[in-house]
Amino acid sequence: MQFGIFTIGDVTADPTTGRVPTENERIKATVEMARLAEEVGLDVFATGEHHNPPFVAPANPPILMAHLAAQTERLLFSTATTLITTNDPVRLAEDYAYVQHLADGRVDLMLGRGNTGPVYPWFGKDIREGIALAVENYALLRRLWTEDAVTWSGRFRTPLQSFTSTPRPLDGVAPFVWHGSIRSPEIAEQAAFYGDGFFHNNIFWPMSHTRQMVSLYRRRFEHHGHGRADQAIVGLGGQVFVRANSQDAVREFRPYFDDAPVYGHGPSLEEFTRETPLTVGSPQQVIERYATMADHVGDYQRQLFLIDHAGLPQHTVLEQIELLGTQVVPELRRIAAARKPAHVPDAPTHAARVAAAGGARDSTVHAVDDVTGRTAEEALR
Repeated sequence: MQFGIFTIGDVTADPTTGRVPTENERIKATVEMARLAEEVGLDVFATGEHHNPPFVAPANPPILMAHLAAQTERLLFSTATTLITTNDPVRLAEDYAYVQHLADGRVDLMLGRGNTGPVYPWFGKDIREGIALAVENYALLRRLWTEDAVTWSGRFRTPLQSFTSTPRPLDGVAPFVWHGSIRSPEIAEQAAFYGDGFFHNNIFWPMSHTRQMVSLYRRRFEHHGHGRADQAIVGLGGQVFVRANSQDAVREFRPYFDDAPVYGHGPSLEEFTRETPLTVGSPQQVIERYATMADHVGDYQRQLFLIDHAGLPQHTVLEQIELLGTQVVPELRRIAAARKPAHVPDAPTHAARVAAAGGARDSTVHAVDDVTGRTAEEALR
């Protein structure tokens, strides 16, 4: 099972001091977080995609991924999420294949529709077409990665004629795709149809809702012939704040919860932690809470934690990563390994997927000319 952290890159005032970090500070802090995540033994670092304040999550996540890959050796990089609705599938295919090469395969992709309504018209799209955009754009993205010359037409972009996306995926195997959704059964169905992963970022939702969404995906995964329902690839979100004892954790985190744009002025901290995955307490309390997640959704492959939000200062965030990596995740990893049946797959990695495909292959495509884009093989037909 993979454990990691994700960031949405919010630039939020610290409610205890009133200080707002600069964009430069927040961006550099993200890099520092990823480096520490690898040092303490976490598996995944994921970044959101935003195009508006108060966020500095990259508008083009491969830029950050490539930068982080050059400074790490083992950490896997993902998105949380990349907008399949407002990005051009051609750019997604090219950008993520390129960073896949730079990172030696330590890249996968979580796709989502986005939860910021104004982003759609900024890119010439209609939010009312969100599901249709997600379905059509991903169908094209898959073809761009799996076919050397794509001829295509659809509703939302100009047609393609014998188009080759470059570079081709590393070793002939495209990045693994997770479909991220909070509430859309259509996206769970899309993930199941293709046999891809399904990531339910349940940080604001009760476990009853999470159970329903994951169960739907698992049933449809089996229906589409990809394996048994309990072999479907599932990821969950979550958020924690950890201190040596629960009283200190609650006392320190409460002002951040009460004033945070994403939490404050609604349910109390106690109500929110009771109904959602937010866990504020000792390492043992976090372990006990997250060890039960599989009781609700079945054995799953990836758990990501949001810990740098709500205006928490960077030194506190780094302390949280340290505690997560040294005191929480090792025990969660042991519990997950002990309970997982042998037939339930591990989290996908590039190396494992290359091996399953029969080994690496040179996927370079040589075009006859730059005008038609025809390959040598096509010219001989």
